[in-house]
Amino acid sequence: MGSRQPEVLWAQRSDKVYLTIALPDARDVSVKCEIDGLFSFSAVGVDGQSFSFTLQLYANIVPEGCKTKIGLRNIICSIQKEKKGWWKRLLKSEEKPAPHLKVDWNKWCDEDDEESSDYLGSDDDDVVHTGEDGSSDDEGMLYLPDLEKARGN
Repeated sequence: MGSRQPEVLWAQRSDKVYLTIALPDARDVSVKCEIDGLFSFSAVGVDGQSFSFTLQLYANIVPEGCKTKIGLRNIICSIQKEKKGWWKRLLKSEEKPAPHLKVDWNKWCDEDDEESSDYLGSDDDDVVHTGEDGSSDDEGMLYLPDLEKARGN
């Protein structure tokens, strides 16, 4: 019998991708990150069954910036992107990803969330930050009237 696919949850930040591989009590975990974005995983599950998969990630990664943390219920891999920036999707291929690949909504953070939390301590002129695609213009505008009020006091 061949190896099985564990369920994989993914999330990203502008500089990293997180893969959470749902595999309790895994042994012999092997993770390999290659610079062109090839990610390979293999492990032995609790009943001695082997699990493995390979993902061709959306863009290049930094192999030495990839870290793996093995927990009781799952294995978390944090993968460093070569270039900072948001990936449109996890995989290079535009096909629909396999059913065992899911977005990790607990860890997920939108670009806007990441940006707004980064700007909490910053100067006023950063507040109207617009995303490259202009999609965060509206959110930026919402803050302006309050600022004006605050300054007018």
